[in-house]
Amino acid sequence: MKKIALYLLGAVSLIILLTQVGPLIGLIISLAVLYFAFKKFTRTESAGVKVFWGIVGIIALCFSLGNVPALIGVAAFAGIYVAYKALKNDKTAEPQPKDPFDNFEKEWKEFANKSSI
Repeated sequence: MKKIALYLLGAVSLIILLTQVGPLIGLIISLAVLYFAFKKFTRTESAGVKVFWGIVGIIALCFSLGNVPALIGVAAFAGIYVAYKALKNDKTAEPQPKDPFDNFEKEWKEFANKSSI
């Protein structure tokens, strides 16, 4: 039942992520422009150039705020990651020993613990 829920979480997250690809790309581009404008704004000396980079930064900030629904896509990516990690850990949780005597030792320790109680 747990695996079914994890596969369902992964499938729904993948569908949501695919629907949010456009806003994600827009958010990434607008944040890159905003970062570039901020760096140029802080490094320049001229007042006219500062005004120009300030205007570019404000426009990029407005575009970034317009792409806030892309955060749903980021959350969907996190859901895919969580489902993948849980399924990966579920498969490698308990490897069986190849030596039959190792299994005997484990069974003997469990038997000894049960009989001492």
